[in-house]
Amino acid sequence: MVVLSSATSMRTKKTKAVGIPVVDLSLDRSTVSELIVKACEDYGFFKVINHGVPSDTISRLEDEGVRFFDKEAGDKQRAGPATPFGYGLKNIGLNGDKGELEYLLLHTNPFSIVERSKSISNNPQNFSCAANDYVESVRELASEILELMAEGLWFPDKYVFSRLITDTQSDSVRVQ
Repeated sequence: MVVLSSATSMRTKKTKAVGIPVVDLSLDRSTVSELIVKACEDYGFFKVINHGVPSDTISRLEDEGVRFFDKEAGDKQRAGPATPFGYGLKNIGLNGDKGELEYLLLHTNPFSIVERSKSISNNPQNFSCAANDYVESVRELASEILELMAEGLWFPDKYVFSRLITDTQSDSVRVQ
């Protein structure tokens, strides 16, 4: 769980536990680009709020994920193994809490998701639509953040970074 502090720094909030910067994308563009650059310089990462990814897009993919991980082990294994994409299961916690971590890695190519969804879901069309809508929204968000970063660094070409992920054949953004 992330708990936001009441103090603001550079018009960003930080989580109490580790001081991770939180960048509010609803602020004016020049401020946001400066905040992103500062967060990258100071921490190397940040949390984004008011990002514009529709909550129903997130909820639909979460619901599909719950349906998948609620399946029997044999049914989940039909979506694997994760080489590198597919279903995986790892033992974790060698030094303390122990357990298993299940994961599902998908290529972000829309056609790959459609094909893979046949082994993931009892309703492949619902799964592939939810996953592809999420990937598209996150790709747009990532492009916007990268363009803001380029602006904050005063690059003459603000698309220098975002071009790396706008290609739908790219695997730079993964749904997990």
